[in-house]
Amino acid sequence: MRQAARSGARVAGAAAAVSLLLGCAGHTGDAAARRPLANVQATGPKEVLDVAEQLLERDCMRRHGFRFWVVPPTASESRRDFPYAVDDVGWARRHGYGADQRAALRRSAAADPNQRYLLSLPPDRRTALVATLNGPRPSGLTADLPNGVQVSHSDTGCTAEAERRLYGDLAAWFRATRVTSFLATERVAAVQREPRYRAARDRWARCMKAAGLPYADPQDSRAAADPERGVSRTREIRLAVTEATCAVSTGLSRVATTLDRSHGARLRQRYPDAYGDLDRLTNAALPRARALVARG
Repeated sequence: MRQAARSGARVAGAAAAVSLLLGCAGHTGDAAARRPLANVQATGPKEVLDVAEQLLERDCMRRHGFRFWVVPPTASESRRDFPYAVDDVGWARRHGYGADQRAALRRSAAADPNQRYLLSLPPDRRTALVATLNGPRPSGLTADLPNGVQVSHSDTGCTAEAERRLYGDLAAWFRATRVTSFLATERVAAVQREPRYRAARDRWARCMKAAGLPYADPQDSRAAADPERGVSRTREIRLAVTEATCAVSTGLSRVATTLDRSHGARLRQRYPDAYGDLDRLTNAALPRARALVARG
């Protein structure tokens, strides 16, 4: 999973640790854990950084008497994010809204060796494992988000140790990841408030209605395809393909992409420290990460 997501998910408490281990999107189970780490070098910088952090966490956890498996993320071009509307017709034909992929990730998470190990421990050892990984309490690192909320995390524990060794300036890394993650959500919300986006969305809605799918917003059509509501796979794919076709033909995809880039550039100008620190620390960490992965 991505660095900000991984770090933000680490909170004290055994129940939260179970969620953490279940939530490592892109990880598989023992089979992936046995993959040669050298293969990770050919995936991408995010995957290399993720595995390098896991290697450092593994060494730290072992020093404290716990087992820890490094599970390389599965590089997959089929995993896609569509924050505004599905706009890839071919992808929609294969995956619909991605229910098949989410089910596969749940199966992979259930087979994760770290999860199985955690659940095999008695309650007191589970609590100790969580504290060793995350630190005993969420204090020592703070970040003030643009909405005025302050978030915090432990500056001790194996995750903090791994990130400190990998990125150097742990406090700056924590602030940069938390602020930029928050701003990513804000960027999407800002785009959706734009008159140009709303006009394109209305054209999209008319296109959908003409196809017999009366949804005013892509979020509505996505919700209507939720398999937990008993929606069939055929229905999911039909909805997704029609959504994608209309997103392209009405210009919604093009408008959303243009506005997303524009708002992204504005946020970088408005918050240069957060984005600058993220880029600087990431670029500096990559050679260290590659060396760690090569060493294994």
